[in-house]
Order: sequence, then structure tokens, then C-alpha cells
Amino acid sequence: MRSCIALFYLLVSVSLVSAAADSHTEGRRDSLGLLHTKAEASAPGATRQAADPDALYADRENASSARRAADTWAARLLDHPGDFESAWKLARARYWLGTQGPEPERKRALDAGIAAGHTAVHLAPSRPEGHFWLAANMGALAEAFGLRRGIKYRGDIRQALERSLALDPGFLQGSADRALGRWYFKVPGMFGGSKKRSEAHLRKALTYNPQSIITRLFLAETLIDLDRKAEARNELEAALAAPIDPDWAPEDRRFKDQAKKLLSKVSR
Repeated sequence: MRSCIALFYLLVSVSLVSAAADSHTEGRRDSLGLLHTKAEASAPGATRQAADPDALYADRENASSARRAADTWAARLLDHPGDFESAWKLARARYWLGTQGPEPERKRALDAGIAAGHTAVHLAPSRPEGHFWLAANMGALAEAFGLRRGIKYRGDIRQALERSLALDPGFLQGSADRALGRWYFKVPGMFGGSKKRSEAHLRKALTYNPQSIITRLFLAETLIDLDRKAEARNELEAALAAPIDPDWAPEDRRFKDQAKKLLSKVSR
């Protein structure tokens, strides 16, 4: 039964990234706009997988590279439905495209990321990657596309993050605790949110990586809501002073910019 469910989510994921004809080009684009030549579109799996998706993803600030990375992992998953690594990395790439890609493409990317995350979870339920990136895609979709989405996914997001946390508390330097801290910050109190629990999870995340720029930023936002602005300023200054992690440079630069803007507001 588990394999049947995994196959179902795989088919959903693949259908979301299938190519569509484009009468204005000498090739075709997939559903997220990646242009394929006629030769690439008809190439066998081995040819489609020739690119190094990890190298492409490292260049994810270039939207074309991010799309190509996702496209390669989707092709590998299509050719090898049991490929857990391709499934969770596809979910991660879709999350990036769904939060940083062109606006018209974001919702479709996140929907595809949720499908890939489900596939990863069913392929390896005892690994944290699938649970975490499933939650990340659902959370981004809920935050960006309205209250209705937020209410729909709030329980599933927390459950996935709690599962990731139980499997490996130190995964991605405490990322599940950080994401749970954000969940408790964003969700209204009547639906389970709590600024105090947000603070607790974020401080726990900092025990894994005290230099985490995103965690310091999120903690500052929680502290501001708790009317502890002096502490919030300290967290923002720490975020700005922290070094950029080479593996997360695109994200760290973005969060440093946000910390700088927020600090200017709370310092007035």
C-alpha cells in the first residue's frame, strides 16, 4: 500500500512539472517556464540527467539554474521512482522556486514541492528530509496565499515539523525547531499559536548554530511582538554581525537585508 501511495504522489509531482507546447519558440517550456529544445524534450533519461543538479542548485540565485536543477531531479525521479534523494531535493528546489522565483510561477512550484515532499516521506518515513521540506512548502504556500490555506495546512505543517524534530533534532542545524518557532509565531493564538513557545523553539534552534542569521531574525520578530524591543535589537545586531554561511549564501544575504530594515524600525 505504501508503494502505491508513493507512486500516486510521484505521478502528481511529475504531472505538475510536465512540459507544455510553446508555439512561440523552437522548443517547449515546462509548467514553470524552463525552455527545452526539441532535442532535449525528446532525449532519453540518461541524457536528461547529464547535468549536475547539485551544482545547478548551488547557483540557485540564477532562476534558470534553479529550474534546471529541479527539472533534473524530477527526471531522475521519473526514471527511478524509488530515488529518495531526488525526491527530497526536488521538494527543496521547488521551495526555492516557490519563494524566490518569478511571482506567477510560485504557487505552482509550491504545489509541486508539496507533492515531491509527500513522495520523499513515503519513500523514507524515518528520514527527516522529506518531512522538513514538505512542511516548508506547505508553510510557504499557507503564508503567501491567504488565511484559508493557512488554516488548511496548519496542523499538517506542525505534524511534519514535529516528526522531523523527533527523527533528528539537529537536522540542518536545528531547522525543525526554528520552523516550529516560526509556526507558533505566525499561527493565531486561537488556532494554537504562542509567542512564548515561538521564543522557546527559536532559542533551542540557536543552541545548534548560534550564528544562524535567519534564527536571530525570527527571534527578533517574536521578541518585538512580546514588547521586548531592546532584546530584539540585540538579536538583529547579532544577525548582521554573523558570517554568511557559504552553503546558504543566497538565503543569508536576504535575511541580513531584512534584519537591517527591521533594525532601522525598532531603533527609532
